[in-house]
Amino acid sequence: MKSTANDRGSQYWFPAKRYGWGWGPPTMWQGWVVLIVWFAAIAIAALLLMPAHVVAFLGFNLLMIVLLLMICYAKGEPPAWRWGDQ
Repeated sequence: MKSTANDRGSQYWFPAKRYGWGWGPPTMWQGWVVLIVWFAAIAIAALLLMPAHVVAFLGFNLLMIVLLLMICYAKGEPPAWRWGDQ
């Protein structure tokens, strides 16, 4: 059985994906809070900006994606290509 970030005593909010590059679902409560707030901000922006301000909504989404990637990079396992248990 493969050990997870929590098994090693790590405090990563976002563990690395088992296959590919990037992060999987959060394993710490802080990561879940970040993800819920992120989705809520996008939903609120959609209610306030759509359909009249599509460009502003797309710009806001781009900003939110960059922000989430920065948080994952800072609080997640170091990104690298992974091929399962190898």
